[in-house]
Amino acid sequence: MEAFHNALVRYGYKGERAKTWIQAFTQLADLLERKNRNRTRRLTVFLDELPCFDTPRSGFLPALDLFWNSRASWMDNIYFVVCGSATSWMMRNIVNNKAGLHKRTTHTMHLRPFTLGQTEEYLKSRKFRWPRIAVLQAYMVLGGVPYYLSLLDPKLNVPDNIDALFFSAEPELENEYQRLFNSLFKNAEGYMEIIRLLSSHRDGYTRAEIARELKIADNGHLCEMMDDLEHCDFVRRYNNGTLQKNGIYQLIDFFSLFHYKFGTNRVTDEHFWRNALGTPEQNNWYGLIFERVCLWHERQIVRGLRLDAIRHDYYAWRSQNSKPAVQIDLVIDRADGMATICEMKYSKDDYTLTEGEYKKIVHRMETFQKETGYKGGVQASIVTTFSLQNNMYSEISPIPITMNELFVD
Repeated sequence: MEAFHNALVRYGYKGERAKTWIQAFTQLADLLERKNRNRTRRLTVFLDELPCFDTPRSGFLPALDLFWNSRASWMDNIYFVVCGSATSWMMRNIVNNKAGLHKRTTHTMHLRPFTLGQTEEYLKSRKFRWPRIAVLQAYMVLGGVPYYLSLLDPKLNVPDNIDALFFSAEPELENEYQRLFNSLFKNAEGYMEIIRLLSSHRDGYTRAEIARELKIADNGHLCEMMDDLEHCDFVRRYNNGTLQKNGIYQLIDFFSLFHYKFGTNRVTDEHFWRNALGTPEQNNWYGLIFERVCLWHERQIVRGLRLDAIRHDYYAWRSQNSKPAVQIDLVIDRADGMATICEMKYSKDDYTLTEGEYKKIVHRMETFQKETGYKGGVQASIVTTFSLQNNMYSEISPIPITMNELFVD
């Protein structure tokens, strides 16, 4: 309240400090009306980290509601901008407000994590000279969060940077996971339990499966929690084909995936990541996370396949009958009567498709067509880091996609 008063004073207010939020917003409205007498210029009010104002029993939201509806909205040259990093609070209390602020927002801007292309551009601006495979490897650990990317040292390579941030004697991001969730959510433990569960199952879970695994009720509260995690870009909800019910939730936050795979272990080796280079554990992890990177860049894949000019839908698909269950992470359903299934393959060199992988892809295509009753043709596309080695099995992917397409914005 004192800081709010000091801000008012800085812009010309001369009264006493308010004791309640209603008084504070009344003072702000009085100040704006005085400045707005001639209506010669735009007046902008900006409140940062809005969720932090809404402390228990503060009466902040009703006061904000009263300020906007009774005073500010009547001044047509007022631009009122609010911001908050707790995305779930912003969605529930501002964007989807059911009381006095219902449908009052005229524009929302969701600040999502950087894409690969934006990450490369940012790192170049900070004098990094990394090849794209290095940018990709850093992205698979830190995601596109600018704060985490700002901690990287251009003098170090990727493994040494990861060791410095997570495994050194005093790692910069040692307790970041707990700090992150406690800053975003009230009662953060429940959210972290959901993330922990999703981190253990690459294909994801339905809401009913999450409730069963965690032994909690499948009710409106769990629905709200899943919506919060989706709005905050921790999980993606995909439909099994075109069905809208029984959505499957999959963890796509790279930092959380890394935390639960490596950050929860008590590693004493200060050069753990560098010393793990080439090991099956690290290679398998890169392979899994590359799939998630591709899913975060679905639009780039569609453009790389030159399908952006055709009406299309894309979704994931999970078999209901086959054992073991067939999972296809990305199906592009095209208006020309064709479907493209994408197979993601991480490799530090050109990828060679083996006979075994070829047969698995054919099996997935046949299972998809049989169970869905898809009437059109089905083709495959390999998404890999560099290029697809030409051999007797590569013909199954007529247009392979490389990571260069993923970097296009």
